[in-house]
Amino acid sequence: MTHDEPSRPQRDETARATSDAEAEAAPPTDDAPASGRPTDDALASGDAEPADDGPGEAVTDGAAPRRRRVPALVVTALAAVLVLVALTLPNEVDLLAPAAFLRIPVEGLVAVALLLVLPARPRRVLATLLGALLGLVLVLTIVDLGFSTVLDRPFDLIADWAFLAAGAEFLAESYGRAAQVGAVVAAVAAVVAVPVLVTLSVRRLAGVAARHRVASTRAATALAAAWVVCAVLGAQVVPGLPVAADTVATGVYDRAGQVRSGLHDQERLRTQLAGDPFQDAPGDQLLTGLRGKDVLVTFVESYGRVAVEDPELAPEVDAVLDDGTRQLRAAGYGSRSAFLTSSTTGGGSWLAHATLMSGIRADNQLRYTNLVRSDRLTLNGAFRRAGWRTSLVMPALTRAWPEADFFAPDRVYGAEDLGYRGPTFSFSSPPDQFTLEAFQRAERAPGHAPVMAEIPLLSSHIPWSPVPKLVDWDDLGDGSVFTGTNRAPRADEGTRRAYRKSIVYSLRTLISYVQRYGDENLVLVFLGDHQPARSITGEGADKDVPITIVAKDPAVLDRISGWGWQDGLNPAPDAPVWPMESFRDRFLRTFGPQSRTHS
Repeated sequence: MTHDEPSRPQRDETARATSDAEAEAAPPTDDAPASGRPTDDALASGDAEPADDGPGEAVTDGAAPRRRRVPALVVTALAAVLVLVALTLPNEVDLLAPAAFLRIPVEGLVAVALLLVLPARPRRVLATLLGALLGLVLVLTIVDLGFSTVLDRPFDLIADWAFLAAGAEFLAESYGRAAQVGAVVAAVAAVVAVPVLVTLSVRRLAGVAARHRVASTRAATALAAAWVVCAVLGAQVVPGLPVAADTVATGVYDRAGQVRSGLHDQERLRTQLAGDPFQDAPGDQLLTGLRGKDVLVTFVESYGRVAVEDPELAPEVDAVLDDGTRQLRAAGYGSRSAFLTSSTTGGGSWLAHATLMSGIRADNQLRYTNLVRSDRLTLNGAFRRAGWRTSLVMPALTRAWPEADFFAPDRVYGAEDLGYRGPTFSFSSPPDQFTLEAFQRAERAPGHAPVMAEIPLLSSHIPWSPVPKLVDWDDLGDGSVFTGTNRAPRADEGTRRAYRKSIVYSLRTLISYVQRYGDENLVLVFLGDHQPARSITGEGADKDVPITIVAKDPAVLDRISGWGWQDGLNPAPDAPVWPMESFRDRFLRTFGPQSRTHS
């Protein structure tokens, strides 16, 4: 042993103490606490990952950090997936595909650039704000997908809030109160949870990027270059979705335009209302060509162009219409048919009803609300002014409906007024045959005054549940005849087949009604309110619905000879197509004193 050997341990301890003192004196960095370990708050927010404690003296000491690291990596990966979904999720159901997420969101690149240049505290604040905003955008995108699936359009931030209440009511009427409550609770929970989860995810990813600043900068730079190249080339993996994505920015811009348009719509509506040529027309100058007639305007729920043209649906529907044309012609009735372009699709029947009757396009809830608060002369009101008794027959109406005054009825028949005591069918309403029979008893008894009625038929309302068979009209009674009818869907019956059968039932019911209760003074106008949901129409469907006028008096059909409508109950693909809002004015002109064939 040399003289210097005993002094080595002492020198080592002195060096270690000096190093520890220097470390304690050094100020903490932005991204780590003074202790050198991430705090619990930092771990929870994603601003730091668990630190590696080093190898230790035993194998178990190294396994513990790895066990902690794996869940942290999984959480980070899930956060990245959620943020990518929020940045790239399309708002149209047609564009949904796994490849839709194989895109480069420019908003994400800009956010990374901003977050990387900020110190810790401002970075966390910005990450929180960006995450909350992105979470709200994701909520609206999900709502858009729901509206796209049913109504074939995005959610209107100004005008469509009433649709949410209508949807909840639909669930209660169709599936029961428990389904309604469950859906509302789930929706509220999602609206709260999604922004929170997205915010936490953005904060976590911001922390990861800051700790790996060099790698994050290189990755962001490479992706930015790829974004520019894809933008120049117009690269697309899914048709209609550029790889160089700006989904969030475009969505926010479109929302802003939507809001501006909604706020100015009332002014446009006032201009349309001011130009009504019939607003002050005296009653003796209205509808002179229909004096003494009973006029029924009947909406067949979800009866759209698809029902008479789709290869899977049309053969059976067309057969019913063609047979009905022959049967009614043999009984002395004529008919003419065409198409109208509805103001809505998939739902919102009341928008179509208001559009047809008012002659003003009501294509969202805000416009509908403003319209029904106006003094616009509706087709119903024109009949009433001209001396007809007017009625609204609403088989699913179970609550107060102040909007009814807009349609100027002498009487509104709600669900309780129809006297139905049988089992409920689609949308908790009586079968169409009973609805028409109840109207017949109430308004067309022998010796009645001329009546004009608006009647929605709901047996073809979504969900398309089984419909009953037609029974003898004398056997309808209070509807108890339908007790025992199987209303549960068959296991092998698809949605499209159920839809087809319900449309066939409604059309057969109308034809049978004319055969049973028609006379020289009956004029029946029946039409669809809107196309069915996208699950029936498929992608790219228009908003056209068939419309037909049936009358026994040839003078009625002579009046519309200038319209160019086709003979029979079944319009061919090349039949005329009018905007639904044009019908009121054409009808009033044609059946007024101005011209026998004025179009």
